[in-house]
Amino acid sequence: MGLPDGKPEVSLHPAGAAPADRLPESLGRQENALRVIVDGESWAVGVNPGKFSQWSRSLHGDYVQTPSYWALFLASLLLSGRDKVDALVTGLPVSQWLDVAKREALALNLTGRHQITPKREAEVAAVRVVPQPIGGYLDLLWSGHGGSVLEEGRVLVIDPGFFSVDWVLIEEGDIRRASSGTSLEAMSVLLDQASRLIADEHGGSVPVERIEEALRIGKGHVLLFGRTVEIQPYLNQAAERVAPVALESLRRSLRQESGSVDAVLLTGGGAALYEPVAKSLFPDCKLHVPDRPELANARGFYRYGAD
Repeated sequence: MGLPDGKPEVSLHPAGAAPADRLPESLGRQENALRVIVDGESWAVGVNPGKFSQWSRSLHGDYVQTPSYWALFLASLLLSGRDKVDALVTGLPVSQWLDVAKREALALNLTGRHQITPKREAEVAAVRVVPQPIGGYLDLLWSGHGGSVLEEGRVLVIDPGFFSVDWVLIEEGDIRRASSGTSLEAMSVLLDQASRLIADEHGGSVPVERIEEALRIGKGHVLLFGRTVEIQPYLNQAAERVAPVALESLRRSLRQESGSVDAVLLTGGGAALYEPVAKSLFPDCKLHVPDRPELANARGFYRYGAD
C-alpha cells in the first residue's frame, strides 16, 4: 500500500482469520490480533491459524466467497489507515482469473463502502483483479534487475503459494493464457508432507501451522517432545516429492508453445523450495528470485495500481 508517487509499504502477517471467540483467552488479550466485524460478529485477523480452536482454514476454490477472506480484506483496509482507497489490486489463482465472470464478481464485491469495525468505515473506489503471479513480474520489472528480456522476451513466472502453485507465460508484456495455469500441489501439500516425514523419524507430528509459522518468522526449527527439530531437511525432502508434480502440469501447459522460454521468475513464499526443480526443468534459462519473494506480489500489485 502507499501513495502513487511514493514507495510501497509492505508487511507480512499470519493468514489466520476466524471468529474472535475461537482464540485462546491469553491470545485474545494480545494487541497483535486485529479485530474486524463480519456479518455483525467480531473476527480476529493476522493470527497464526494454528492458534484458533475448533476452526479449520478454508482451502478450496470458493475461498474468496468465505467469511475468512472477507475478514482478511477488511483487515487490509484497516492496516491501510485510510478512509478511502482509490485503487485496490488483488490476485486470484490463474485458473480462477481465467474465468471472467469470477474475477468481475470479486471486483464488484470489493468495490464500495465497507464497515470494518463499529467505528471505522472505508471506501474502495476501484478494484483490479489480476492473476496472482503478475505481481512478482511487475516487481522485478520495476526493480530494473531483470534486463531487457523481461520486456522483449518470453518470461515464465512461477508462484508457489499456500493453496496453489500458479504460473503465467508473458511474451512482450502480454499474458499467454493457454500456457498459464494452476496446480494444487502447493505449499499446503508440501508442508503436510514435511510434517509426515518428521513424524516418521521422530514418532510425533508437528502441525502444519507450526512449520508455516517457523518459515514466516525465519526460525529454522520447531519443538517436538521438548526437543528442537531442524525443519529444513524435511522441507527439502518434501519439495523433492511435491514440486515435480506441480511443475509437470506446468510443462504440459507449455507443450503447445512453439517458442522457448527466455527467463524464469520464481516468486511467492515457496520460491526457495521450488527453485531446485525449476532449475532442473529449465537449465538453459536465467532464473530470477527477487529479494523477499514472499512480498514480491504485494510490491508488484502496488506498481500496477499506481500506474
